[in-house]
Amino acid sequence: MPAIATARAVCVVVVKPTYATRPTPHRPSLHSFKAAAQQQQQQQQQQGRRLAVCRASATVAQVQAEAKQEFYEVTLSKPLGIKFARGNDGGAYVSRTDPTLGNTDARIEAGDKVVKVSASFGGDVWEAINFGQVIYAIKTRNGDVYMQLKRNYGDLSALEQDELTEAEKIFKSERGGGNYGAGTKEMQERNYIARKEAERQRREMFDDALAKFKKGKVEEALIDFENVLSLEPKNYLGDDFSRVTQIYRVTQYNIACCYSMLGQEESGLEALNAAMASGFEDYDKVRKDPNLGNLRKSPKFQPLLNRYDEPILNEGAIKAFKSIFSFGKSQNDDL
Repeated sequence: MPAIATARAVCVVVVKPTYATRPTPHRPSLHSFKAAAQQQQQQQQQQGRRLAVCRASATVAQVQAEAKQEFYEVTLSKPLGIKFARGNDGGAYVSRTDPTLGNTDARIEAGDKVVKVSASFGGDVWEAINFGQVIYAIKTRNGDVYMQLKRNYGDLSALEQDELTEAEKIFKSERGGGNYGAGTKEMQERNYIARKEAERQRREMFDDALAKFKKGKVEEALIDFENVLSLEPKNYLGDDFSRVTQIYRVTQYNIACCYSMLGQEESGLEALNAAMASGFEDYDKVRKDPNLGNLRKSPKFQPLLNRYDEPILNEGAIKAFKSIFSFGKSQNDDL
């Protein structure tokens, strides 16, 4: 049997590799560049118009706010029946008026801010820069005091603490409920840090004022010392249960020295009285300090000092003692 040759047909499929073709980049025409530039320019113009509208609105709002502000002027003879306090912005605000203390004006209300004040001498008027400058100008003024004040309609927010933070609100809530938790702890830490920072700033201001005083810049030193006084912590209680800080006592004394050197007798005696009333007890320095020389010439100086430091030899007692031993003597006995 002849062999039958069988042939297999093998189908070979050859897969040719395909290569990704890179798309032809689109080349923008000159027209598309111009269109994009025009669109960007239009957007910038629209944004500019919006900014212009916002600025115009802000300007109108500012003008309206300024239009609502009311200013008034007063000219008063000293002494003034007005008490001032330092605001949160460092300015001088009316804290209260009392006609029994001196001259005032019915228009003046607590919360009004001093914006201008008469200079110490002459007819010049100063812009009210800060609390210390205003107090200095008033106390050293020879003659009537001119002030321009901004009416705040009884708003005392400038004299109050800033708006409470969340931690402070939690602290007040916990304290009111008798519970002390995280809010109280955080508040105590923040108060401690803030108190130390305030003490540092106050001390720097005091040192600057003292340096100015030693250089003979008495007026500038006096303004700084007045600002130091205004930064006295509220409700202070020291380790010795004192109600004022040591820097307060020394500052009052330094203010007395400044006014003495400027020839301001009444203001100097007032500051000296405040220093001794707050606990300044270096009476030997008060008697010998050359910076207080002008105050010691005043007939009011010795009675003021005697109120706080009784002399060792009481003149009244000496006179009484002499009268006892001279009682019954005739004029011939002394011959």
